[in-house]
Amino acid sequence: MAVSSRKRKKKKSPVKNILTWVLRVVIVLAVTIVIVAGTVGIMLRKMVKNDSTKSLLITTLMESGQLKFVAHMLVSDEEINEIVNANAMKKMEVQQNTSLITVETSETPEEGDTEVFDENGIRLEEISGRSFFAKMLIIKDPSQVAVGSTYPWGKYGKELNELVEGAGGVAGVNGGLYVSTGNAGGTPMGVVVQDGKITYNNPGGLAGLYVIGMNNENILIVEEITGMSAGAFENYVAEKGIRDAVAFQDEASDSNNHFVPLIINGEPRQLGGQGSGANPRTVIGQRADGAILLLVTDGRGTAGHLGATASDLIAIMQEYGAVNAANLDGGSSSTMVYNGNWEMTSVTFYYQNSSWKLPTAFVVRPKGGN
Repeated sequence: MAVSSRKRKKKKSPVKNILTWVLRVVIVLAVTIVIVAGTVGIMLRKMVKNDSTKSLLITTLMESGQLKFVAHMLVSDEEINEIVNANAMKKMEVQQNTSLITVETSETPEEGDTEVFDENGIRLEEISGRSFFAKMLIIKDPSQVAVGSTYPWGKYGKELNELVEGAGGVAGVNGGLYVSTGNAGGTPMGVVVQDGKITYNNPGGLAGLYVIGMNNENILIVEEITGMSAGAFENYVAEKGIRDAVAFQDEASDSNNHFVPLIINGEPRQLGGQGSGANPRTVIGQRADGAILLLVTDGRGTAGHLGATASDLIAIMQEYGAVNAANLDGGSSSTMVYNGNWEMTSVTFYYQNSSWKLPTAFVVRPKGGN
């Protein structure tokens, strides 16, 4: 009997086949990342050769928690400081004049009023800017605006739609300063007040801290509380009649690049250049008739948009008649919900159809709701 000298090929095991496939995919992804990173790097270096583009790019990067290092790769620390200082804002020392707001209680529209509100007294507007797309909620009755939260506080926050639903609301936007590490989102920073009760009270050690919220007369309050102790804040809430409020910082540094007041007593904040970089933003404001304005913009590449600057925000809020207006937490946290729909969602890729986990939000309750 003839014996074949041909050796039989050994079949690869399924495990080896899978490992080979995974290795090939990893190699392709690695090469793609290197090519993309190299291309982006070349584009960014070209951009910094143009002074105006460089200014916007660097200020934008310095406002991002994760991308500050890119700014340091592109230009020197000295140049970063020069650019940030050139686009800084002047501090607003003026005290609010609450008599400039007269909350209208009449349900009958005034003659010539063309605004149309839904059954809950809410109007949704779309706004297109040169480098952003935005939506504005106009709430006719300011008493419907309150703070929703995850209180009692735990490690994890909730997405905006859950906060709105939990507070019995029909609309809302993200709220104040919080610990966003790992997207746990359960810990606010500074202070939180809900229905006159202080639910978080740790204002110490936070530079440029502002309280932003509603008093018992349903007037938007935007006031600095830097240096207050917990006890002093308790007295402040009682004396000022603060009903619902959160906190945000007005601080430009290498660790933070936040700003708060935009318009006080009808006067816009004085800016250097654009006042800030371009990013997703969330703003709260109030008109002379008491109506509350809640604005959210996109950015960071969404639909090709870079975002809104402080100058953009002031222009929008002036156009819509804001007497007082303040910037809230922005970036990837900026989101809006209205009637169960996501009107604006997080710009973070893996949360682009929802929001980051948040501890607080400004919530709009239905007309006649508690």
